[in-house]
Amino acid sequence: MTKSLKVLIAGGGIGGMAAALSLLRRGYDVEVYEQAPELGEVGAGVQISPNGSRALDALGVFETLKAASCAPRRKEFRLWNTGRSWPMFDLGPEAIEKYGYPYLTVYRPDLLATLIDAVRAIKPDAVHLAKAVSNIDVREDGVTLHFADGTHAEGDLLVGADGVKSTVRRCLFGDDEAQFTGMIAWRGVIPMDRLPERLRDMLGWTWIGPGGHLVNYPLRGGKLMNMIGTIERNDWQVESWYTQGSNEECARDFAGWHEDVQTLIQAAPSVMKWAFMERVPRQTWSVGRATLLGDACHATLPFLAQGAVMSIEDGVVLGRCLDKYADPVEALHRYEQARVERTSAMVRGAKENTSRFHESALATEEGAMAYMESEWSRDPIRDRYDWLYRYDVNTAEI
Repeated sequence: MTKSLKVLIAGGGIGGMAAALSLLRRGYDVEVYEQAPELGEVGAGVQISPNGSRALDALGVFETLKAASCAPRRKEFRLWNTGRSWPMFDLGPEAIEKYGYPYLTVYRPDLLATLIDAVRAIKPDAVHLAKAVSNIDVREDGVTLHFADGTHAEGDLLVGADGVKSTVRRCLFGDDEAQFTGMIAWRGVIPMDRLPERLRDMLGWTWIGPGGHLVNYPLRGGKLMNMIGTIERNDWQVESWYTQGSNEECARDFAGWHEDVQTLIQAAPSVMKWAFMERVPRQTWSVGRATLLGDACHATLPFLAQGAVMSIEDGVVLGRCLDKYADPVEALHRYEQARVERTSAMVRGAKENTSRFHESALATEEGAMAYMESEWSRDPIRDRYDWLYRYDVNTAEI
């Protein structure tokens, strides 16, 4: 592929910036258009499994991000009411030995800032703000992005990385159907010094119980604790990361749960709530010189901890395909073919974990012990996660 091609990217989030960095590092000209007036991520955590760390290394930012993150020693399950714990898997030396890279927990703003800095180090003026896409034109010889402010941009290729409510997807395919899952989520980021010593360990905990679960893990070298709780409720269906909730309402949703869960909730300076919506992962992403990436084509529930990682992998593979195939239309088609089966399996895996985290057998410790042995002992965990973590963006077939 000629390096003189100009690639337009709609969306300046994690996926858009990963794609921009992947292409800029390969010598392509890139322009990123973000609808927000400034770049930024919500204050929340994100888990980067070994396959994600490998992809970040391919982008040249792994060491920088590692220094700003945490590498918890292991993940544990804890029973919702008694706090009984079961090991999930080792995240430190064992992960590095098995997969070549560690499992990191990262503050989302730090991840985005690392990608932005790397993009701007190559092309300082690559990012354009307050550019909401209103329409697109895809032609045989190029693409045009039309913006709500009346301006437009011309390029050779278009990547729609504009999230779950993607305008690019709607323009290409006309669909934006989402179904409420019957679950809402609560999230908060807690300064570690607001927690008692017993909750400051460098571990990742997944509290599981009938009809709900709560995950917490450290961020920023142990300065912060991330918390996200999911509960089955159908009386509130607003899909937004920015809706303020109350600690009291969150605590009521987890009434009867272990004292440590209630302590986490009450220690959060603030909590946000949003409804989980479900979208069928697209099996077709590309039309001519336009394609989709990340949440725009395979939005997922967060129960496999692969949402951000999927979009980063997309960006690396997209760059490899543009390098390998001379015809830009074929390159985008090959990118889609290389990613669609894996990302669809990730989305399915996240959905399947919902029932595993919310199983009715977890109501009693006796039921929980039998269930954990059948579903979360070493062999089932290996079968469900090894294929995820062993994936190599550098050598995956394209």
